[in-house]
Amino acid sequence: MTNPTIPGVLPREVHPEINPIYDSDTSDEETENTIGNVPLEWYDDFPHIGYDINGKKIMRPAKGDELDKFLAKMEDPDDWKTVEDEKTGKKIVLSKQELDMIRKIQGGDYADGYDPYEPYVDWYTSDVMVTPISAAPEPKSRFIPSKWEAKRIMKIVRAIRKGWIVPGKKKEEKPRFYALWDNNDEVEERPNHIPAPKLPLPENDMSYNPPAEYLPTEEEIEEWKKLDPEDRPKNYLPKKYSSLRAVPAYDKFIQERFERCLDLYLCPRVRKNKFQIDPESLIPKLPDPKDLQPFPSSLAITYKGHTGRVRSISVDPTGQWLASGSEDKTLRVWEVVTGRCLRIWKMEEPITNVSWNPNKMFSIISVVCGDIVKLINPLIASSEVQHNTDEFLKPHSEIEKSKHVEWVNPSTPEFNNGIRQVIKFEKNVTYLTWHRRGDYFATVSPDAASSAVLVHQITKRQTQSPFKKSKGLVQRVQFHPSKPFLFVATQNYVRIYNLVKQELIKKLQSGVKWISSMDIHPGGDNLIIGSYDKRLCWFDLDLSVKPYKTLRYHKYAIRNVCYHKKYPLFASCSDDGNINIFHGMVYNDMLQNPLIVPVKIIKAHEVTENLGVLNCEFHPIQPWIFTCGADTNIKLFS
Repeated sequence: MTNPTIPGVLPREVHPEINPIYDSDTSDEETENTIGNVPLEWYDDFPHIGYDINGKKIMRPAKGDELDKFLAKMEDPDDWKTVEDEKTGKKIVLSKQELDMIRKIQGGDYADGYDPYEPYVDWYTSDVMVTPISAAPEPKSRFIPSKWEAKRIMKIVRAIRKGWIVPGKKKEEKPRFYALWDNNDEVEERPNHIPAPKLPLPENDMSYNPPAEYLPTEEEIEEWKKLDPEDRPKNYLPKKYSSLRAVPAYDKFIQERFERCLDLYLCPRVRKNKFQIDPESLIPKLPDPKDLQPFPSSLAITYKGHTGRVRSISVDPTGQWLASGSEDKTLRVWEVVTGRCLRIWKMEEPITNVSWNPNKMFSIISVVCGDIVKLINPLIASSEVQHNTDEFLKPHSEIEKSKHVEWVNPSTPEFNNGIRQVIKFEKNVTYLTWHRRGDYFATVSPDAASSAVLVHQITKRQTQSPFKKSKGLVQRVQFHPSKPFLFVATQNYVRIYNLVKQELIKKLQSGVKWISSMDIHPGGDNLIIGSYDKRLCWFDLDLSVKPYKTLRYHKYAIRNVCYHKKYPLFASCSDDGNINIFHGMVYNDMLQNPLIVPVKIIKAHEVTENLGVLNCEFHPIQPWIFTCGADTNIKLFS
């Protein structure tokens, strides 16, 4: 049969003739699965997939695993054109005509015998005739929401709220590829029970008759008793008994069993996989101390002369003179460079605190001895400075009576000796600190209750109590370097007060047992404290109320901490006889944290009667540090 060529019409492909017999009519072809047009998901949980014309079950054909599919794909050359019939589960190989049809559909080609460029015949006119049927007015129902749709939607919403309508289950995606060499086999989920850790086995020193090398000496026993319970390597001391009958009952048995029960009950158990980590990678990389010089490292001068413990030292603002107070009731002034003692004052009681006025225009030393504070002009500065000092300390008004203290004029012998003003307190004074301008100073009397902290003004001879009630046992006070803030350190907390607004600004949580000392960075945004439990805490006031860093390098109580006024240095001294020098760089960038690097440990003083270095202070200009200790000596390290 031929197909004549007609102009404008594509030639049509000639197909074989259809044999008009019964089996050739595909429209009447009977399917093997007679379940009809129903979802096949209904049969997912059954071993059969439907029923044949006789009502017998059509069993689901067996399916291999991923490995069988992979092998079949490699062996069967027609696998790429094989599809699976969903209703029967059988595999059907597509013919060439079917593949061509699929390829044309994917490529967007035209079907056979279709002419996309046929001439267009406009069977209907494009002009719309306006008639009452086509131009009828719109009904009102098209402009208002349907109440029936609203009722239907609310019915669905109520069903969702009550849980009657539940979204369908998500199908679990099976792995598309089979991991041949995978070691992580799927294990059935079992109860995640972790057994309790076993008790440690007894050691050799737990024997009732241990060898002699396991028995501690008297010195080791004393050292073990001085340590805190959490710092002791073992919670017992080995003992030796003549026989097993002489061994008494273990006195800590109930306590240890109780603590173990608490651990088993309260502490969660976790299985942790061991990771092979290089320990050096966990240590933060710090700069080399050699690159952070200058800092004090070696002994330069030793100042000898005191016969008792030197409790306090202070350097004048020019860095030329050094004042020291001792338990031998003497105040001494030294020349820093030569180590020569220039002046000596004899006091009534042991001296607990000595401090120079920070104003360079004056030369004033404040001395605390018992319940008396004396302001002294040492008469060693230039004549101009001495004149300014006497004019500054001269009373310009009548003495105002105060219920807290008593301002007393010195006697003639005292005045000739340089003593210009005397202040008597109700209780003993332990600490004194100056304001940066030199007209105000604050004192601490821990036993004075409500008047534990007092602020004094020299020019007016006036004393004020900034607090009506003391919150805790006050240890230290400090003025802010540039703002009207007062830092008050009690045993556990540091409170910051605004003296102008008379309000509490911030309360720092130290986390230590007993604060011993405090100092403020010259910038005013950082603070360090020392404690009797061997901890040094650095606070970033802009970061948090908790310590930014907690350092623990001393073996015994920390007596004092201090910042350098010019260099990025701070130090701490302890009863172990050492002073630790740290590099503490504070950046102007608020996003960068301070850099703290330990640079030097200096053995400064000998430990005498369990007391070591009692005070330390940096030179105001040079990278030097002064220390004093219980061995009656004062030392300069440069």
